[in-house]
Amino acid sequence: MAAGGGCSGDPLAPAGVPCAFSPHSQAYFALASTDGHLRVWETASNRLHQEYVPSAHLSGTCTCLAWAPARLQAKESPQRKKRKSEAIGTSDQIDLLALGTAVGSILLYSTVKGELHSKLINGGHDNRVNCIQWHQDSGCLYSCSDDKHIVEWNVQTCKVKCKWKGDNSSVSSLCISPDGKMLLSAGRTIKLWVLETKEVYRHFTGHATPVSSLMFTTIRPSNENQPFDGITGLYFLSGAVHDRLLNVWQVRSENKEKNAVMSFTVTDEPVYIDLTLSENKEEPVKLAVVCKDGQVHLFEHILNGYCKKPLSSNCTIQIATPGKGKKSTPKPIPILAAGFCSDKMSLLIVYGSWFQPAIERVAINSREPHMCLVRDISNCWAPKVETAITKVRTPVMNSEAKVLVPGIPGHHAAIKPAPLQTKQVESKRKLGGNEVSIEDRLGEMHIDTKKGKDDSLQTNSFPVLLTQGLESNDLEMLNKVLQTRNLNLIKKTVLRMPLHAIIPLLQELTKRLQGHPNSAVLMVQWLKCVLTVHASYLSTLPDLIPQLGTLYQLMESRVKTFQKLSHLHGKLILLITQVTASEKTKGMTFPEQKAKLVYEEESSEEESDDEIADKDSDDNWDEDEEEKDSEKEREVDEDNEEEDEDAEEKDEENSEDREVASEKELNGDSDLDPENESEEE
Repeated sequence: MAAGGGCSGDPLAPAGVPCAFSPHSQAYFALASTDGHLRVWETASNRLHQEYVPSAHLSGTCTCLAWAPARLQAKESPQRKKRKSEAIGTSDQIDLLALGTAVGSILLYSTVKGELHSKLINGGHDNRVNCIQWHQDSGCLYSCSDDKHIVEWNVQTCKVKCKWKGDNSSVSSLCISPDGKMLLSAGRTIKLWVLETKEVYRHFTGHATPVSSLMFTTIRPSNENQPFDGITGLYFLSGAVHDRLLNVWQVRSENKEKNAVMSFTVTDEPVYIDLTLSENKEEPVKLAVVCKDGQVHLFEHILNGYCKKPLSSNCTIQIATPGKGKKSTPKPIPILAAGFCSDKMSLLIVYGSWFQPAIERVAINSREPHMCLVRDISNCWAPKVETAITKVRTPVMNSEAKVLVPGIPGHHAAIKPAPLQTKQVESKRKLGGNEVSIEDRLGEMHIDTKKGKDDSLQTNSFPVLLTQGLESNDLEMLNKVLQTRNLNLIKKTVLRMPLHAIIPLLQELTKRLQGHPNSAVLMVQWLKCVLTVHASYLSTLPDLIPQLGTLYQLMESRVKTFQKLSHLHGKLILLITQVTASEKTKGMTFPEQKAKLVYEEESSEEESDDEIADKDSDDNWDEDEEEKDSEKEREVDEDNEEEDEDAEEKDEENSEDREVASEKELNGDSDLDPENESEEE
């Protein structure tokens, strides 16, 4: 089941191109490309089977398509005699293919005849058709549109059987229950309708964005003990635009539980979803989801109740080109659609270009969590159309015929001029010296050469230009928008940006933040507005951290160096202020002042000489100390010797005195007066 067509300019339109495999045998793959052409490919031989171009393929492009069930092949309204070419093998081919258009009409194309079967127009939709569902048994067709209505068509009479309002906003998706008695419809909320009474049976919460796909996943309820009324206990799957969570809901008997039972997480918005139905409680549901980034995620899970955490894929399949040479890197090839084969153990994968897709059958290996298939499609890009299919004939060009191109009336331009005319023109140019200027030629054609309007960008075109620049990676367009310095204009642009362009905008801002500092100052303003305006949307993304990993690392590295830079900034400011203060003091002139009184000391010169001598003797400080110590020892020795000599002299004098005194005593001189004694002494 395709997620719808993304050819419109609506940012909430589903991504991808309308496409679908034929039921049961999957022998054909129908594809409505962006140029309005319907192409039917054979899956076995990868050959273009049929191509159909509607009359209004440019104004009313195809927005959705659906194959008729295999049971409706025999119920073809006009009964006529079959040709010999059609009589062989028509029972094995799928007949009708319903195409919904952007103008509200529905086309029924017959693949057996290779032509348009009928149109469903009268009393139908007034706006874009979003989804088409065939009923399994009754041969009816159900369609929903942006005009908020659901229409039940009778394919036999091409008239409206019933029309009712499905939602307050546009209805984006439909799904019929396995028993054919209930109808699921979804805009932003999901409703379960009773087809007989056209009344709402249950309400479900839904998604924040329009639902792009609805599919029932089980045929029987998990609890087989209770009586089954055909709908209670069944599970169904829903996917939405710009939502990477696929929710699983359960239809319960009570009307209290309106939230999802479990969810599957994928890497990007789902583009194409296919699954295998679970017929009993022990059989797991196998799910193949093709995302907008070109990967296929495979899930296998038994639906048996509530699950809190989102379930991740069991296997991921990617396709890449082989790198030619050592330096060349392999490039990824986008996967467009994938469907389970009848054995449920292999996938039909459609990859490459929408105009020339490659279809391959791949066996599923559940042991490998990631599969990367290397395919070379360099020779497959050119579209291959058989000569029997195309009906365009190239006309034979005649030298005398004149071919007129669309342009200004009266202005004829020949695409293939005759060689004689070119010679005449060259001779005229040589004869005439002065050629007519381009301005004069435009004046003769009544075209104003002056520009009436200014080429400056309007403020309301900034969000459109930014979105287109991000999608096409146009640097000139991005520079025109991102180099603005008006804060109010930046805020208005960010407010009007679609949600799917927020992550690419953040990634582009991250790249520019790592560039020149002058551009980084502007990018910070944009980044601040994006994070403040779209904070609620960014908080709902489950894998925001791996997507914006470079931005996180950049911010952390800048924050780590901020403290050091602030310290350095403070020191530089201090140095600059000191330098400026010193320069100011140098430039100032001080007044001359003479001293009234001068006092000079007399001993200043002597002291200065002593100081000079002391300074000179500082170098030989150790030697002077040794000399002083030796002099002191010598002086001490001399003093000791002198003391010894004095003591000897005193001893000699005392001995002499004693001898004299003894002689006097002997001679009788001791009776002399003391005065005489003193005189003698």
